Amino acid sequence: MTKKLFFAALCAFSALHANADSSAQYNIAKGLAPIVKDQKISVLEPFQGEFRILGSKEYFSDEQAKFSPIDYAVTRGLFTEPEIARQISINQYDRYLNWKMARTPIPPQLATQLVSNMNIIPANPEIAKQIKKVRRGDLVRLNGDLVQVNDKDLVWKSALDWNGVGDGACKLIRVNSIQWIEKQNI
Repeated sequence: MTKKLFFAALCAFSALHANADSSAQYNIAKGLAPIVKDQKISVLEPFQGEFRILGSKEYFSDEQAKFSPIDYAVTRGLFTEPEIARQISINQYDRYLNWKMARTPIPPQLATQLVSNMNIIPANPEIAKQIKKVRRGDLVRLNGDLVQVNDKDLVWKSALDWNGVGDGACKLIRVNSIQWIEKQNI
């Protein structure tokens, strides 16, 4: 009987230890400091701006969810005007963003620079709560840093300009503050 009890306790401890290790891998997504040996965040440059939220998508199980629990589809500049943003339809999936408009008010090459996918990393636990409160139509000011994340074989680096499309074009932002400028339903 004692051996069975010891074995059951050992199994329970092992499961608890495995869950603690798994949970520690998600420290960054919770706004905490990395404690897993191979995880590192490097600042590339400061970042700030005002963006109209077109949508958001939470992630729980992809490799990047350990760092970024949510992506924002956003507009900037001229496209933050509600009457323009309202015309943009989006589809977010697998850390990608597809968007379309019936007719862009500016040349398509310029329009692609005004709609973006942002991978959001919270800088602290309070920001981890706030970043999930955005809604389509909200105009927000984000302050933080464009970063690179390293985790074992993963190297995930933010785009530094607005000219890209496809793989590598997303902003990877560690958000230090989020401020709602306007809440609007578009």
